[in-house]
Amino acid sequence: MYEWILPSLKEVLAQSQSTVAECSPAKAEWQWRISLAATEQLLINTLATAASDTTQGLVLAAPAPLFSQPILTQNLQTVTFTAKPFNPLALMPFQMPVAIATTYETAPHESVLPLLAADPLGTEQFCLVFTDKFRLVLVLAEHKSGQKTFLFSFEPEVVQQAWRALGARVMLTNPDFFADLDALVQQYSPVAPDYRTVIQFSQLLLQELPELEADKEIREHSETTSQTPSTLPCVNSSISSSAKVSSRPDVELLQAFAHEVRTPLTTIRTMTRLLLKRKDLPANVISRLEVIDHECTEQIDRMELLFKAAELETSASVKSSHTQLTPTSLDQVLQQSIPRWQQAASRRSLTLDVVLPQQLPTVVSNPTMLDRVLTGLIENFTRSLPAGSHIQVQVIPAGDQLKLQLSPQPQCKDTSKAATPTTPPIRKALGQLLMFQPETGTISLNIAATKHLFQAIGGKLIVRQRPEYGEVLTIFLPLEVSAKQW
Repeated sequence: MYEWILPSLKEVLAQSQSTVAECSPAKAEWQWRISLAATEQLLINTLATAASDTTQGLVLAAPAPLFSQPILTQNLQTVTFTAKPFNPLALMPFQMPVAIATTYETAPHESVLPLLAADPLGTEQFCLVFTDKFRLVLVLAEHKSGQKTFLFSFEPEVVQQAWRALGARVMLTNPDFFADLDALVQQYSPVAPDYRTVIQFSQLLLQELPELEADKEIREHSETTSQTPSTLPCVNSSISSSAKVSSRPDVELLQAFAHEVRTPLTTIRTMTRLLLKRKDLPANVISRLEVIDHECTEQIDRMELLFKAAELETSASVKSSHTQLTPTSLDQVLQQSIPRWQQAASRRSLTLDVVLPQQLPTVVSNPTMLDRVLTGLIENFTRSLPAGSHIQVQVIPAGDQLKLQLSPQPQCKDTSKAATPTTPPIRKALGQLLMFQPETGTISLNIAATKHLFQAIGGKLIVRQRPEYGEVLTIFLPLEVSAKQW
């Protein structure tokens, strides 16, 4: 018997599996996160090898959009299900026309569909993926006991049953939209995935697991050592310290906080972008929506950095991070980033000048994380300077590395006078990863956590304090082998 008139996705997947084990919420949520990360990378790999400019897949998710990589948002159609739909009228300074108000959730490329309040599916997090290469369903569900279960399946029939359960709900809440959505699903035939796809997913999962397994090894070793201390080998000290770190409540709190903030912001941004697709909105409304989109994106990126920093602190080592390093076009990253850096500086009455060589080589890093980490670093840097300051960002070669230096320039324009020494800002530690700047009320990652982020993307950060300038930040990035003769 089902809990409701329609089966939940947990019930659909449970029927196809011989055993379903309940586990602690933390463990189930960890399984959900690493499986989403593996799914995201599998989709990126799949789309990167496809030679098509058309939409290449469909994602049904709840309670918020799950993937933010441009290659995915631009090539996948997304439908989000939520029991608490966002009300776009709350942002409107005028009465929205009825046609817009009643159809905002049925935009063709990104849609948001409501779930009934009594539907137990509203308490589940799920992701259904439909592509020409594979179909996949992932579900994180909570039991009445408070325990949680994570389930997933590549079986075409199981995914089809999951879609039927969702499709029936669409018929209840948005019958006019069902035919179009069903047609989208049927574009991707329910064929068994190539075994290589499942193997690749398994390999991506394994890349996410080192820190979890290290913590388990530490716990087992600790428990056994208390009984037979003379029969067990010594555990690596770096892993031991990691186990202590992972148990720190402030790190776990930061992870939870970043996740809880990021989820509603992603929903708000999705709704905002749906509204921006409308052709008949007044100019002043469009400008306000663009501000909302910008602010949401900025804060989502901040939360991504906080979450990544906390994740690194719970890893056995920085090298165990699952960040994949690839040849990265620094020129492309900077072209996208520099306007945002200059805009962030101008909002604080600062000026920012970037000095680049005529040609930029290819570095080895993670392009998405590199953009976020650099932007976060410059954002924090600009907050520490007084209004009227000038910042110079200079990129120069340094052997087999590329050096990116960030330094404030003297405010004294009269070269005959000595520049007034810059007093470093007052910073107070907040737990293991954060620092607080009382003068500005700014909370940001501390230097140690920021250095770990740069290490995770293949780089190195050096911070020097110079009395005449203030802090000077230098980032080193390794060059790709073919670019080392640059």
